[in-house]
Amino acid sequence: MPLLLLSLTGCGERALNDPYPAADAGRAILYTTFQERPKHLDPTSSYSENEAAIIAQIYEPLVQYHFLKRPYALAPLTATAVPAPQYFDAAGKRLPDDAPDEQVKRVVYRISIQPGIQFQPHPAFARGADQAYRYHGPAARLPTPFKTLADFPQTGTRELEAADYVYQIKRLADPRLHSPIVSFMGRYIKGLTALQTALEKAPTVPDLRELQLDGARVIDRYTLEIELTEKYPQFVYWLAMPFFAPVPWEADQFYAQPGMAERNLSLDWHPVGTGPFMLTENNPNRRMVLSRNPNFKHETYPDEGAPDDAEAGLLADAGQSLPLLDAVHFQLEKEDIPEWSKFLQGYFDASPIAPDGFDQAVRIAPDGSVELTPEMQARELRLAVTTQTSTSYIGFNMLDPVVGGASERARKLRQALSIAVDVEEMISIFSNGRGVPAQGPIPPGIFGFEDGEAGINPVVYDWQQGRAVRKPLAAAQAMLAEAGYAGGKDPATGEALTLNFDAAAAGPDAKPLFNWYRKQFAKLGLRLVIRLTDYNRFQDKMQHGSAQIYAWGWNADYPDPENFLFLLYGPNGKVTHQGENASNYSNPEFDRLFVAMRGMPSGPARQALVNQMLAIVRNDAPWLWGTHPQAYALAHQWVKNVKPNLMARNTLKYRRIDAARRAALRREWNAPVWWPVWTLGAALLITGWLARRSWRKRQQARLA
Repeated sequence: MPLLLLSLTGCGERALNDPYPAADAGRAILYTTFQERPKHLDPTSSYSENEAAIIAQIYEPLVQYHFLKRPYALAPLTATAVPAPQYFDAAGKRLPDDAPDEQVKRVVYRISIQPGIQFQPHPAFARGADQAYRYHGPAARLPTPFKTLADFPQTGTRELEAADYVYQIKRLADPRLHSPIVSFMGRYIKGLTALQTALEKAPTVPDLRELQLDGARVIDRYTLEIELTEKYPQFVYWLAMPFFAPVPWEADQFYAQPGMAERNLSLDWHPVGTGPFMLTENNPNRRMVLSRNPNFKHETYPDEGAPDDAEAGLLADAGQSLPLLDAVHFQLEKEDIPEWSKFLQGYFDASPIAPDGFDQAVRIAPDGSVELTPEMQARELRLAVTTQTSTSYIGFNMLDPVVGGASERARKLRQALSIAVDVEEMISIFSNGRGVPAQGPIPPGIFGFEDGEAGINPVVYDWQQGRAVRKPLAAAQAMLAEAGYAGGKDPATGEALTLNFDAAAAGPDAKPLFNWYRKQFAKLGLRLVIRLTDYNRFQDKMQHGSAQIYAWGWNADYPDPENFLFLLYGPNGKVTHQGENASNYSNPEFDRLFVAMRGMPSGPARQALVNQMLAIVRNDAPWLWGTHPQAYALAHQWVKNVKPNLMARNTLKYRRIDAARRAALRREWNAPVWWPVWTLGAALLITGWLARRSWRKRQQARLA
């Protein structure tokens, strides 16, 4: 016992409950979380937020959003300047920038990239003494056996070239990769749809380097041109997205070899980029690790920003080489409460506020503003509150025979549900009031959104005493009866109409929300069946149109209403066109207005078209509109350069960690409480002494 107590009293530089290896102490590692394994890390296929959190740190498109400037502004990344379009008429004559849309027949972006940028180290680039590729090509010498990339001892690199961007644009047309934007981009990039058709007919996909794409061509080693068939001002925003990040042909050929796919050796698991980080561990059951790319040397921290950034300390690292972190560790955390507890212990560097921790973290001040509680202020935590440029919604599959279609019966059913499901109550109960009820697909902060009476959804809300008020349940019940389901009864069976709700399982924390959904539908006498799957299976259901009602959302890729309205554009349907119209909604008039609106500059005329489009979809109700979430995020005092950027996903390179301060506060916040141990030890010693004393008395009594 004395030896045990002595061992417990030993102390060191780390807290006793520190979950991380001692070797990582003092390193500039950012610790954060993930809940679902990313399905696609190939930039051609990826279009989900949990995937963007990873690949945006690895791949580099031509441009990016400036980290600090507001309003949001594009800045060069690998390009030497933000590309500007050149307009030409049918005869090839150059037109002025304000030329009418009908005159523009060709749009050309000539783009120069910076020389000297290198890809991350990777076996795909490794060469032997004869300069032949070591691990692919005719002279391939694959290690035997091999299971992971670590089994390939030699790596290499090469310089980024304009051809890598052209190669990636061709990959959008590869039918094996199922790019979600190929049908949409096919409307603009010259020849992209024709290339897709040719590849679909080909028995095998040929080497894309050998195929011509009229809309993407190499001018010289550092210059490329992208040609569009019509005017599309938003195209420059797409150039900031991973779809247009360079993928080296060597990686494609390396991963295409026999045995690679069976071992999860692919771009979906092991991306290859030029960005500040590279994925060095992909263990979906434990953690994902981004490590500093040793070949990244071409970017520094910005030296200008918004007016208050210098005072806030956000320019203290101006001119410093990026990234400022050694690594980023994404730890698997499926439940909110354990994540919140570890954040308070200092073992995660930043965290959203869990619903169960809301009252512990923040309070409403007398003037209605949100502030940290005294406990959180004492820890010098920083709170950021932002209304996100995103929409969370309940969608109806418009291909479904019950809830879908353009019939009056189906429309009235969808409208009745839009009224009955009390979104305000949902925000209050499950989000601690952190959200704005959606009146349509466009969130605040994006052109086209209108506040006040002009912006309400009149199908669901009335304007009363200066605010939007949800229509009474009686209105929903009347609509349901008009749809032929009086009292919620299915006339074919006489029983309650049964509807299916498909959702991605989100752990036990989501169970109360699903129960709440059931109660909302039950208010109309309807029976709701929740069908849960993991997120990857849920994505498959959406791709094949087998869901009936579903929950999903959309974060802005760029600050323009087209990026939200295209979610309801018919030719972007998910089932038929592999696009992002998950409800597979189609309305010819909406589609006509969308085509007219998307190329217009923002102004009164464009707003008028947007309003017409909103009136159509509010009446058709392909979505049960949902919410625009508000994000309440906390960061510890040792995390520097934190500024919410709702457009950029590649901001981890700007973060800085004061590792010494973190270690000190972790020890302070996790100091062991020894008195129970000492009390237990003393009790055991006394008990032992009394037992021994009693034993000796019995022995002495026997001897006497």
